[in-house]
Amino acid sequence: MNMMSATECLLQLSDEHFELEDYQSGVPRWCTGCGDNAILAAVQRLCRDEGLRPEKTVFVSGIGCSSRFPHYMKTYGFHGIHGRALPVAEGVKMARPDLTVFVNTGDGDCCSIGAAHWIHAIRYNMNITVFLHDNQIYGLTKKQASPTSPIGTKSNTTPRGSYLEALNPLSVTLGVQNVSFVAQAVDWIPELLFDIVKAAYHHKGLSFVRIVQRCTEWLPKAFDPWMHDPNQVQLLHHENGLQLSAGLSRVYKNQLQHDPSNIDRAREIASGHDSMPVGILYRNPDVPCYEDLRHSDKLRTPDLTRAGLNAEFDKYTVWPQGAEKKVA
Repeated sequence: MNMMSATECLLQLSDEHFELEDYQSGVPRWCTGCGDNAILAAVQRLCRDEGLRPEKTVFVSGIGCSSRFPHYMKTYGFHGIHGRALPVAEGVKMARPDLTVFVNTGDGDCCSIGAAHWIHAIRYNMNITVFLHDNQIYGLTKKQASPTSPIGTKSNTTPRGSYLEALNPLSVTLGVQNVSFVAQAVDWIPELLFDIVKAAYHHKGLSFVRIVQRCTEWLPKAFDPWMHDPNQVQLLHHENGLQLSAGLSRVYKNQLQHDPSNIDRAREIASGHDSMPVGILYRNPDVPCYEDLRHSDKLRTPDLTRAGLNAEFDKYTVWPQGAEKKVA
């Protein structure tokens, strides 16, 4: 028989209905029109609709504009160092598998200095939801080319235009062993942004969502072709994926019925250049999660935690003369 702690009993006795304000912390300092604001609104709505308890929810980030995300969520948060959001989140999930863990990372934070962690996080497939905020530029450090900057992008580090083709986060992720969920959203279609965020949260395994988001300060017109011409955006739908509303279907007529269980077709769609795919590219709920393989829920019982703490404290204990040293 499972016994609940006194704290959990008290929490269940209280009204657990949450409002948006229960997840809002401070006033975001992002620029007006920055796509991070839309992502924040979608995630806070998800927390409210799903009734996520703030004390059981964690947001982890690295460094960059997107990585200020934990500061604006009234939950637990960890603002880490550049490129290290994913290993921190994995450590949190391994130590506390009962927590809901989200990661907010940018195209530089994830795809440059954090690239090795990104690859191995996909392989480990821990039950974490990862949002890649991709504005194709380093924003916080004032306009340097990032790994996802299109060829020819003029920036402070590439004044004559970048020489390399942009890295494709979707194709890279879909090429890693044990990948289990890959989707793409854009900040200017809030309805689909929320639907994709929700689907990612409900997937058991590492959900990787690339969110194309505008940087109004340094690349204000970068995504105008897709925003001003709905036919340049291709909406993916399927009975096992997203369902499109009548309103969206009237505006976005470029649609594709795509089965998200087909990884080969997902890779073709991700590497295409004709239009920008928006929706769930791949989903496989049968990939095992690393924390389940390692039985992380049994690694840190209260007794083991207490014994570990006592062992560490004993290293610095000054024992009275003649007293026997206690053994943890």
